[in-house]
Amino acid sequence: MILRGYQAGLVERAEKALRKHRNTLCMAATGSGKTIMLSALAGRIGGKTLIIQHRQELVSQNMGKFQRMNPRWRLSLFDASIKSWAGDAVFTMSQTLTRHLDKMPSFDHVIYDEVHHIVSPTYRRIIDVAKERNPGMMLSGFTATPERADKKTLRAYFDNVADRITIGELVSLGFLVPPKAFIVDIGVREQLDAIKVPSAFGDQSEVADVLNTVPINQEIVRHWTEKAEGRQTIVFCSTVKHAHGVCKAFTEKNIRAEVVTGETPDDERRALLARFDRRITRVVLNVAVLTEGYDNQVCSCIILLRQCSSKSPLIQMAGRGLRTVDPELYPGVVKKDCVILDFGTSLLIHGDLDAGDGMHKERAKIEGEAVEKTCPSEPSDVYIWPDRDGNIGCGARIPAGFRTCPLCSFRFEKEKELAPEEVNMMEFSLINKSPFRWVNLFDSENLMMATGFSAWAGIFTLDGDTWHALGKLSLEKPIHKLAVTGRLQALAAADDFLRRYETEDAAKKGRGWLNQPATPKQIALLQSLGYDAQADPLGRSKYTKYSASCHSNFSFNRNSIEKALGV
Repeated sequence: MILRGYQAGLVERAEKALRKHRNTLCMAATGSGKTIMLSALAGRIGGKTLIIQHRQELVSQNMGKFQRMNPRWRLSLFDASIKSWAGDAVFTMSQTLTRHLDKMPSFDHVIYDEVHHIVSPTYRRIIDVAKERNPGMMLSGFTATPERADKKTLRAYFDNVADRITIGELVSLGFLVPPKAFIVDIGVREQLDAIKVPSAFGDQSEVADVLNTVPINQEIVRHWTEKAEGRQTIVFCSTVKHAHGVCKAFTEKNIRAEVVTGETPDDERRALLARFDRRITRVVLNVAVLTEGYDNQVCSCIILLRQCSSKSPLIQMAGRGLRTVDPELYPGVVKKDCVILDFGTSLLIHGDLDAGDGMHKERAKIEGEAVEKTCPSEPSDVYIWPDRDGNIGCGARIPAGFRTCPLCSFRFEKEKELAPEEVNMMEFSLINKSPFRWVNLFDSENLMMATGFSAWAGIFTLDGDTWHALGKLSLEKPIHKLAVTGRLQALAAADDFLRRYETEDAAKKGRGWLNQPATPKQIALLQSLGYDAQADPLGRSKYTKYSASCHSNFSFNRNSIEKALGV
């Protein structure tokens, strides 16, 4: 398996930080492949490893990914039903582990997923005991949103941030669909601005008092009908009563909608979400139930009907709708973007969906530019200190592109920077970053293919708007439908397919073919397939070994490709 470029970069930086500091924090947005990265990091560090997860349903799923990255490792599980410490890597849930700390053995490396929960006294005890067992233990933390609404810091356990992968970066690379956001003013903005909810998940009853009226609920449905009708939609409400009020407004328009709350029994919740997944139910309304850890590929609209006093819950809620769609799981579903309707002005307050105000300019070191900086814990000649919110810094080492320290919230501002500096999103060329060469077939950008030794993949469009990503393993007959979406997302899905089934060695050998002329056997094959591949008097052809391989793969599979495209 070949890691995506940003994944390899994060793993390399995290390994260096661990060996230097014995701890590191990795920020990775939903959809970045967090489990793949933490699995690769574990493999590079080695030693007996503990992986702490926050939700039971993720454990078995992530064990499979870990095993694929580290096939020689022995894995074991410590949960409510199976309690084994025997593996090289032990997977557990924090809720289970806290009840059995007296039996926990020594670990060389502890990886904490969703590490922003570590500040809870119960979960914090896990790390304290692990350090007692092994004072030299390494600690890796992974989270999409280290900033907590209660302002508690992760600084007690981390003195550096290895890397950050943002929603904006993943959208620009094609691994998430782009958000299409609307801040909707329904005439109550001044009333909402006057309400100050003390924390992200604090009492939102005042917000509900403003929003939960029959006319406003009808306006919400009207705006949804105008901008997102037919989309699978998740609505985040202020209170349970509010959720039922908005649900009634949808059902009165014959739009199937259901409410899930913290009191909904587990079996009912699973059945309700299954109806949403099968597109029987169009709209699911909730109050902080689906904020974290729930991912649904078919969801392509998010409605925000609550205040977000901090950015983290806003990122979590919006992120529920940014996943790309696997067409083999959801035939006929085309998803190119996600509509976000914000009636509570959270987007207006926070400005964007990235966990932090800055981004790396490059993942590789730029000559003459620092790749790290120190969060100042004493007066600084470079930045305003304390910052405008009174933060004094914490001394952590963090990537140079950060404008806010994710551990203590210190803002890196200079005297003349009275307003946040506009930071342009990195523009990656997926084609240039790919370990494979993407070939325009027949000099048309409507058909592109790349090939390895175990698989090929391609992206195709019939109308120039909707793109199909297809892939095939050499030893399998069927073609896999990878995505039906926008061009960039299709290319990302196709490139990912090749990365999954090819190796670095195979990609390197394939690159060696790029400039080598096609062999006489390849030329004869292309000619038999109807190509004008006649060599010149010197035996040269316009085809290389690699492009000839792409064209022959296309020709051999043309009928199956056209069938998959509906031609």
